[in-house]
Amino acid sequence: MKKPWIIWLLAVLITLTAVYYQRKTGPTHPKFEKIVLNGKEYKLKFLRSYGEEKDCKINFSIPDKLVEATIYYKRYPTPDSFIAMPMKRQGDELVAYLPQQPPAGKIAYYIELQEGNNYHYLLKEEPVIIRFKGKVPNGIIISHVLLIFLAMFFSNLAGLFAVAKKDQFRKWAYVAFSLLLVGGMIFGPIMQKYAFGAFWTGFPNGMDLTDNKTLIAFLFWAIAIIMNIRKKRAGWVVAAAIIMLLINSIPHSFMGSELDYKSNEVITASLGEIGVYLL
Repeated sequence: MKKPWIIWLLAVLITLTAVYYQRKTGPTHPKFEKIVLNGKEYKLKFLRSYGEEKDCKINFSIPDKLVEATIYYKRYPTPDSFIAMPMKRQGDELVAYLPQQPPAGKIAYYIELQEGNNYHYLLKEEPVIIRFKGKVPNGIIISHVLLIFLAMFFSNLAGLFAVAKKDQFRKWAYVAFSLLLVGGMIFGPIMQKYAFGAFWTGFPNGMDLTDNKTLIAFLFWAIAIIMNIRKKRAGWVVAAAIIMLLINSIPHSFMGSELDYKSNEVITASLGEIGVYLL
């Protein structure tokens, strides 16, 4: 990797690959299911995260007027029984509204599709879990996402320059750390406050995996920066970049805040639950 442009290109590819993987594996991104009705295949989108101050619209594009649908839902996790709610047809769509929940409240739901005398159940055995959250201003969301993306990119860039033993690695390390500080440790808690009512639910306040992985990445990068103040130590930058890449491969929002409907308190994952996931 003697040519700098190769390093920049690799950093872009690694960052985009990591972002794509995280989006595909995260528990907050929509789930898609395919089904064939009257000889035609449909791809239905099931929401798993919602942040508006009104009931959540669930809609499926099924132009076939002979197809009817019923959505079954209940609060999660509770012993409540599922409530059946017929979906209404609006043009080419079948539509229903899940009732608004407090921040971090969740609803489990699945659907029943009927074509004549044939009934089809989608996700009945493993219902979709949708988590509600408070409305976050677009400016906060854009700032957080952009800064974290750039922090990931410059982290990868610094790590690759360090591997290639190029002097620029320390400059890009400072940039990566600064972006992580602002995007992860400032805008991250602000987003958390808007969405779930608390600035920080990671250690020592809780075991929110997203907050904790941000904290771990920040601490590793802080150590790498300190170790490079007086002398260039590429190994520390490589280690921090690898740690950040691995941490950002963990699905975003996994084991995040959840409303306990009994106590009406927002809780996060326990150490035991995180251990089960990691194993």
